[in-house]
Amino acid sequence: MRRSVIERKLLRVDRALDEAIERSELPGAVVLARMPREGELLEHTSVRGLAVTRPERILMQRDTIFDLASLTKIVATTTAVLLLVEEGRLELDSPVARWLPAFAERGKEGVTLRHLLTHSSGLKPWRAFHEHLLEKERKTGERWLGTPAAREHIFESLCRQSLVHDPGAAAVYGDLDFILLGFLIEEVTQQPLQVFFRERIAVPLQFADIGFLPVGENGAAADRRRIAATENCPWRQRILWGEVHDPNASALGGVAGHAGLFAPASALLRFAEVWLAVWHGRSDLLPQHWVRHFSERQELPAGSDWALGWDTPSALGSSAGKHFSKNSVGHLGFTGTSLWIDLEREAVVVMLTNRVHLLAKKSRFALRPLVHDLILEAFLS
Repeated sequence: MRRSVIERKLLRVDRALDEAIERSELPGAVVLARMPREGELLEHTSVRGLAVTRPERILMQRDTIFDLASLTKIVATTTAVLLLVEEGRLELDSPVARWLPAFAERGKEGVTLRHLLTHSSGLKPWRAFHEHLLEKERKTGERWLGTPAAREHIFESLCRQSLVHDPGAAAVYGDLDFILLGFLIEEVTQQPLQVFFRERIAVPLQFADIGFLPVGENGAAADRRRIAATENCPWRQRILWGEVHDPNASALGGVAGHAGLFAPASALLRFAEVWLAVWHGRSDLLPQHWVRHFSERQELPAGSDWALGWDTPSALGSSAGKHFSKNSVGHLGFTGTSLWIDLEREAVVVMLTNRVHLLAKKSRFALRPLVHDLILEAFLS
């Protein structure tokens, strides 16, 4: 009887997604959710709408691959830093300039890895590096975007940045902290970020179909039909389909610490289940001490919701909705992606949408907390 009640309540998730699609808030979505309860595993899958509306219509599939956008920050960059801290190759409270001496310029010698991971470094949240490089291309007639020279230019620009507040004085979410972390990982490992991610994270943790998709590769044309399209980009003058949406990640060649990963929902579900298993001591695929530490609010500054790389539920207006416990972690991506993990209940909700695909001005962020609420209300009934 209880199972049938749960299934009826979960139908509200499909209706909510269908109504959002009818209102042109998004073309399509894939939602995967799981939670163990009373000796059984409760699960839900929603696959709705279209993965691509133009240049052709392609239905969404359970294994559709999405541009994860800022979920790259937790799956790739935060996890890479965690492994390097465990190995003693990085230290959370050491200055970034210890490994990247040029970064100390203009009063940034006190910025630590912990500051970067909690968005409290004092760096500006965002800069349009791609626009600077486009201007260089117009002036010189040479290609800059996506080249090694572009990566060097962006790193040097980060080093020349002045802080907008003292490290630890405020937490302001942005991309520059994680772009810098991407450079830091490459400096310490002497490997490209995509290689370290593949060899140390994706393969050992058995993630299928997850990785960076560098600009210009278009993911082998035959495979592009598995990928959800994103924006009709004004400066690239094409619908982005099989290439990274984020402009600065594109300028960096499709591989960056803040964006660039592509994956299906199943890969994120696998990632969440590994994180949970390690957190609870059932797996040693990652070091439990650091998984627990990275999942804790860091109070930089006092009252900040940020753990290390991860967001946690805020008291009001959280994207997690109303029912995830305080002991939860999650993150969002601009393209319409979301992952939330309740560490106590072991509930996971992966919600991947292509909300910016030709509909960016109409899309709403309110759908994510609504879906989270509907799923947990069903699972907890």
